[in-house]
Amino acid sequence: MIESQLMPCGVVSPAVATAFRTVAREDFVAADRRGVAYVDSEQPMGEGRMLMAPLSIGRLVEAAGIRPADRVLVVAAGTGYAAALVAAMGATVVALEDNAALAAVARANLARWPNASVVEGNLPEGHAALAPYSLILVDGAVDELPQSLIAQLAEGGRVAAIVTGADRVSRAAIGRKAGAILRFDPFAEAGAPPLPQFGKPKGFQF
Repeated sequence: MIESQLMPCGVVSPAVATAFRTVAREDFVAADRRGVAYVDSEQPMGEGRMLMAPLSIGRLVEAAGIRPADRVLVVAAGTGYAAALVAAMGATVVALEDNAALAAVARANLARWPNASVVEGNLPEGHAALAPYSLILVDGAVDELPQSLIAQLAEGGRVAAIVTGADRVSRAAIGRKAGAILRFDPFAEAGAPPLPQFGKPKGFQF
């Protein structure tokens, strides 16, 4: 996965590669998909949810420039794979999940990392109790990020997410906060399971 999928596409940081080697992806997918966990495609986690493809999450983790000093909120943590990658890089991780069954799996999967915790709650509301965060990593595709989440980001903090544009093309993007404004800079086309909670309201059509 690292040599054939990630590195040829620019995911080359030694810290990121070490994290991918440390975290066993097969532990985070449905039992009947463990044999194909490293294929570059989305994988079922159960509860109707999908795990992001390795290259998509790899692009985000690489571009986020994660440091041990970071406090990271992972939104839509699922079974905890993205949170485990971040924890393996030494950052403090708060993994937010709104599905109780997936949150329980994530807690078990993240038990080996004392710098990671799992909280349950509404995804667009974030987790204000442990804010501010220097990084918010969204584990899925979004149309936009609500102000409630942006408010929990430290000044100068960043967001790593797959953002679906007006052209309906999804791109990996990094956003940085200045004041109350978050501006995304897309850098590569990348697919991800859509998160319905972060879709734009549909306008009136004839």
